Amino acid sequence: MDIKIERKKGLRPRHYAYIGGGAALLALVGWSIWGSHASTLRVERRGLGMATVEYGQFNDYVRLNGQVQPINVIQISPEEGGIVTERVVEEGAPVHRGDVIVRLSNSSLDLQILNAEAELAEKQNFLRNTQVTMEQDKLNNRTEKLQLDLDITRKRRAFEQNRRLYDEKLISREEYLRASEDYELARRKHQLITERLRQDSVYRTIQMEQLEDNLANMRRNVMLIRERKDKLCVRSLIDGELGLLDVALGQSISPGQMIGQVNDLSDYKVEALIDEHYIDRVRQGLEATFRRNDNTFGLVVRKVFPEVRDGKFRTELVFSGTRPDNIRSGQTYYIDLQLGQPTQAVIIPRGTFFQTTGGNWIFVLNADGTEAYRRKIKIGRQNSQYFEVLEGLEAGERVIVSGYESFRDNEVLIIK
Repeated sequence: MDIKIERKKGLRPRHYAYIGGGAALLALVGWSIWGSHASTLRVERRGLGMATVEYGQFNDYVRLNGQVQPINVIQISPEEGGIVTERVVEEGAPVHRGDVIVRLSNSSLDLQILNAEAELAEKQNFLRNTQVTMEQDKLNNRTEKLQLDLDITRKRRAFEQNRRLYDEKLISREEYLRASEDYELARRKHQLITERLRQDSVYRTIQMEQLEDNLANMRRNVMLIRERKDKLCVRSLIDGELGLLDVALGQSISPGQMIGQVNDLSDYKVEALIDEHYIDRVRQGLEATFRRNDNTFGLVVRKVFPEVRDGKFRTELVFSGTRPDNIRSGQTYYIDLQLGQPTQAVIIPRGTFFQTTGGNWIFVLNADGTEAYRRKIKIGRQNSQYFEVLEGLEAGERVIVSGYESFRDNEVLIIK
């Protein structure tokens, strides 16, 4: 009797081979559907900006927008405060050095002048009275000295007479001694009064010098206060043009407050803002040019301001030769600032791709221009027309230089 053999359940070795092959096929299909599509994008040719990589002359300059400004701007700030009573000159008018621009009034300053003049008059009266008193004392001292001179002369004569009489035994010793003592007393008193008169003379001289110095100081003080009165007339410090005057009649102005400015129109300068990318390369003395009315004019960097605001720093340029005709403050010139000498380099035209890639990569077209592949590059210098390529590209290759915003995450572009 035959025995029925049942098929064993489970996977056999040949089944693993079938399963592995199927898994590989599924992975390939999945990669073609998802992986490949995630890095590949179809784009329209007409929306792309293409350019050819070249090996040529790279002019190392940067294009700037410069604005004409007066060579100097002088601030108008009154030294004395007060109330505005008159605007003598209006904005935009020419002014000369010393011309009055604004008149102020200050009642407190007027009161100070009156007080100082009254104090000066009082001091002058005191000095005159002191001089009169000293002169009287001087006369009294001279009178006293004359009296002592006469007294000592008489006492000496009496002493000499008594000495002769005493020598002849005609008077007593007591009379002789009294005459001698009187003479010695008169002589000593004369010495004392002479010393006192000398000291009084020195004291009077010192006192008069001090009084004269005080009086001179008071006179200078009055003069300074009167000069402060003159400073209520705010004047122009230079010849130029009144560019700004921010005051109104009746307005209270503080000392040192800026109320306007005078533009020095003897020459002009050009101010320009430069991207901070160039801050290490821009320095004093660099040359620049611009064209106006079919003529080329030269400039030189005079000053570089180190402060960076909103990604830009400020520079001042002055003319190195002739100036354009009819130059005016506020005009805009398009300036080429030369950063270095022209050199031969691999270059590509400037494009908006740089805003997306930062110059770190670019899409390079294949030979027939149907596909573009992402490639790492290194950008060096740049001017208003070209980027200098240091690594990653060769002359003759074609690249996409338009914006990458819509395909920045893709590796391959299929161009229709």
